[in-house]
Amino acid sequence: MADNDADRGRTKGMSLDELREEIEEIDRDLVELIARRTYVADTIAEVKAERDLPTTDEGQEQRVMDRAGENAEQFEVDSNLVKAIFRLLIELNKVHQRDNR
Repeated sequence: MADNDADRGRTKGMSLDELREEIEEIDRDLVELIARRTYVADTIAEVKAERDLPTTDEGQEQRVMDRAGENAEQFEVDSNLVKAIFRLLIELNKVHQRDNR
């Protein structure tokens, strides 16, 4: 919650162009984080393949979804939206893992 308040205070006096630049920077950061997450997921897939483990781990997926919902609430973001994004990330990683096995 405090992070959102700090962000609001920091961006309050910014011009439209400055705000758009801020969004552009955040978008780059998001893509970088997705790339990092994908790299780690690929590494997990390699470990699963070496150990002959299934691609899907429903318990782990549920933990990821629960954590996403908790984080969304902490930052006052719509929990359903965040969970939908994480469902998409999980599905993309699973498809990628299956294709590379």
